[in-house]
Amino acid sequence: MTQKRILVLQDLSSFGRSSLVPVISTISAMGCQCVPLPTAVFSTHTGFPAPRRRDLTDWLSDALAQYRELGLTFDCVLSGYLGSADQIGRVLEATELLAPGGVFVADPVMGDHGKLYAACAPLAGRMGELCARAGIITPNCTEAAVLLGRDPSDEPGTQAEAEDWVGALRARYGADVVLTGLSFAPGTLTTLCGTAEGCTAVTHPRVNAGFPGTGDTFAAVLAGGLVRGDGLARAAERAARFVCRCIEVTAAEGGAPCEGARFERCLGLLTEDAL
Repeated sequence: MTQKRILVLQDLSSFGRSSLVPVISTISAMGCQCVPLPTAVFSTHTGFPAPRRRDLTDWLSDALAQYRELGLTFDCVLSGYLGSADQIGRVLEATELLAPGGVFVADPVMGDHGKLYAACAPLAGRMGELCARAGIITPNCTEAAVLLGRDPSDEPGTQAEAEDWVGALRARYGADVVLTGLSFAPGTLTTLCGTAEGCTAVTHPRVNAGFPGTGDTFAAVLAGGLVRGDGLARAAERAARFVCRCIEVTAAEGGAPCEGARFERCLGLLTEDAL
């Protein structure tokens, strides 16, 4: 049986359990081959003071050129944090390596909790280019607001309003949508999956703790599920359950929030297909 192969363009933050660190692990645990292309290398994630950074924009082009020479193709291309607007072009190059029937999943990382990340603000004007080429986009509410030309602090107050947002994103970008981080009732979080057939809500318990990197982990498990044959809602459900469990375990063990969710403790759930 041919092993599924996922090409991931995202930063590598060495300490802090975000970006490519959980992505490589979770995709591998799901039995897929993860091929990571770091867009930048950081000593820690940007929640720590003064991380050391190296931009890899030029190297990305060289790596993709070699993959073309080798005739490599991928069942999925997944993009995450990008270090500059120039890297949008590199991601679009990478999508040319998709195998027939492959899917491009774009996680339009720009901000959260109503604010843009300082380093990502210059990307906001061009992120729509990426989303317009994607098969699936996975914005949180802040990113969805930006993609719809709204103020980043706007967010849907009801599920019906959130479904309108999903419909507007599908109409504007032509991609299926996974809108994350919605809160409509105390103690729960909802993810809305929008396709041509309509919206499906995936709801799970809310854990009163937050850790960096959980969005990266969600997108990785979603991509792994899709290439293994999950429908969009099932893949989103699997991803949400895994992230929720990682947060529960880390909170129970008293993990420092800045060090990220202890996903390592939960990888067996993906290996054993227990979610």
